[in-house]
Amino acid sequence: MDEKPRLDREIIAMRVARELQDGDVVNLGLGIPSLCSQFVPEGRDVLYHSESGVLNFGPLAEPGEEDQDLTNASGHFLAWHPGMSFFNSADAFAMIRGGHIDVTVLGALQVSERGDLANWMLPERGIGNVGGAMDLATGAKRVIVAMEHSDRNGNSKIVEECDYPLTGKACVDTIVTDVAVIEVTAEGLLLNEVAPGWSAEDVQAVTDARLMVSPSLREIQL
Repeated sequence: MDEKPRLDREIIAMRVARELQDGDVVNLGLGIPSLCSQFVPEGRDVLYHSESGVLNFGPLAEPGEEDQDLTNASGHFLAWHPGMSFFNSADAFAMIRGGHIDVTVLGALQVSERGDLANWMLPERGIGNVGGAMDLATGAKRVIVAMEHSDRNGNSKIVEECDYPLTGKACVDTIVTDVAVIEVTAEGLLLNEVAPGWSAEDVQAVTDARLMVSPSLREIQL
């Protein structure tokens, strides 16, 4: 079962982008989330935001067109985009703390069945970096986690209880991984979509937390 194919990082980002609505102001975190600006749903206008001080950025820059002063949260070079605006980091955080971010897409080390998020510290390695994650987890209207379902050792990152230091409590709304799309509800985790070739039982087998299965369970749609 572990040999079943999993979705690659770009496909995860593409699926997350389908969640974004016309006019949304969206902050993208490190890793997989930063790839989402490559995939704006057709017919929708999404304004991507970064706590470094840029709003309405677009896809990554083509080779040879990189600008050292224009990067996203992961340090990828961004292409110039019509309508981009620039400001200092204090203003960028004021937008987050003022409730002006509709959606944030964050990576995670662990997500609990209640939607608790842990994504800033690896205790076993003694390293961590808060960045803007805590502000975003509490200040954004909706939190989507984009991540691999399992860690490097094959352990589930969706757990009953986080044992890593928390970034925020009960803040995650939706989880998109390389095998599933899961909604955090008041009753628990609802499995809505599975990767091609996967069943609900397959996903549960690699998930520590208990999953409820949607009656309309389907294959991940892109």
